[in-house]
Amino acid sequence: MDMREAIAAQTSFSLRLSSHLLSLNGSAGFNLAFSPLSLHSVLSLLTAGSSGPTHQQLLWFLGCPLASNLVALYFQISNSILVDGSAVGGPCICYAGGVWVDASVNLKNSFREVAGSVYKAEAHSVPFRALPEECRNQINNWVQEMTAGHIKDLLPSGSVTVDTRLVLGNAM
Repeated sequence: MDMREAIAAQTSFSLRLSSHLLSLNGSAGFNLAFSPLSLHSVLSLLTAGSSGPTHQQLLWFLGCPLASNLVALYFQISNSILVDGSAVGGPCICYAGGVWVDASVNLKNSFREVAGSVYKAEAHSVPFRALPEECRNQINNWVQEMTAGHIKDLLPSGSVTVDTRLVLGNAM
């Protein structure tokens, strides 16, 4: 799969998702705003850390035969599109990603490296089981900081529990 095919797969994902969201009951007469790139990048990052049937299902859903194709696509996006172009009169697109995993789950160093270098996401090991509310506050503080205060309390009280094992997020 070359870069053109990877972009076509990402576009197809975006159109399928848009079509589905617009077809939901109760969506008529309402405006909808979402970032297909954000959703695709989070699912691609999840793919990088998955294995077995989950990995295969994510690849199928994203329309990509290999995880390495997703890595190549997001390496290109991170280093050409999601950069500060203001010094040369271009746009400044700010992007940050975060992965919060329960301390009981061992994150592989290879996942941390791909998360940081390709997806511009920082991986955090947090005690969801012991301190879910504190973890929720930590994530909300990250979101607030990454959005320059535009989004506060993204995760409402009670949304992070002792059963939470993973939270993926990004801000653009």
